[in-house]
Amino acid sequence: MTVRIGLATPVVTAFPGTFSPWERTAGIEQISRLAQVADDLGYHHLTCSEHVAVPSAIVEERGGTYWDPLATLSFLAARTSRIRLFTKVLVLGYHHPVALAKRYGTLDRISAGRLMLGVGVGSLREEFELLGVPFEDRGARADDALPALRAALAGSTPSYKGDYVSFDGITVDPCAVQQQVPLLVGGRTLRSLRRAITSADGWVPFALEPSEVRGMLDRVELPAGFEVVLTTKPLDPGRDRGSILDDLGELTAAGATVISATMHSLSSAHFAEQLQALADLTGLGRAAP
Repeated sequence: MTVRIGLATPVVTAFPGTFSPWERTAGIEQISRLAQVADDLGYHHLTCSEHVAVPSAIVEERGGTYWDPLATLSFLAARTSRIRLFTKVLVLGYHHPVALAKRYGTLDRISAGRLMLGVGVGSLREEFELLGVPFEDRGARADDALPALRAALAGSTPSYKGDYVSFDGITVDPCAVQQQVPLLVGGRTLRSLRRAITSADGWVPFALEPSEVRGMLDRVELPAGFEVVLTTKPLDPGRDRGSILDDLGELTAAGATVISATMHSLSSAHFAEQLQALADLTGLGRAAP
């Protein structure tokens, strides 16, 4: 398969419908062992999402467990050597672009250039209010934050002037080692796709059917090298090998250039077996990540 396959990291997000019971009591050692297996097998990336605090009333709908991406991916950077580290996604409104560039630029440096920075506008009003950041104009602020973040990641003496964010005459050291850190925009609307085309390197749609993704992509002109990251439903490659290739093919036909695989698993050991089974099925181990 030409599409690259990464891993929706287990344990770090307790999202309803994809979270297995064993993950409730698992910790960083189980996560890091599975990250090492994925790294050795040639998986493309690991993910970690961001929510600071979810209202208890909607935990059953959106999940309540979200490990901090910077702390988690920094730990995993030290336990792996090739696999990319993907924030899927950070909420732009919760951070100043220079602060993001410093924190995640440092992660890019300690991981030898393996960062993929997924970002989004955000939708959880209560979380915005808790953090004391504006909610109503979050889209306009994100439109300014994206080029500001690109500028802040570009080197140790960045500058930018925008409607909401401006900086000049500053030094940010250490900074990212990649000449251009991949920026990917999360969302489920045509507006989010257009924002990604204008100011980023890729799109990370969520809660959309493959046909809906394909329909949106067909309405725009994509730049060369533009990435589309789609996530699978829970896969069981140890038992259901035939339909998995069909499922991956459907996502590829929808426009995916990168796939985040979610795994059905009964234990940490079973998860590792599933990683091997999917790698064998797709020929993953025969390709560089």
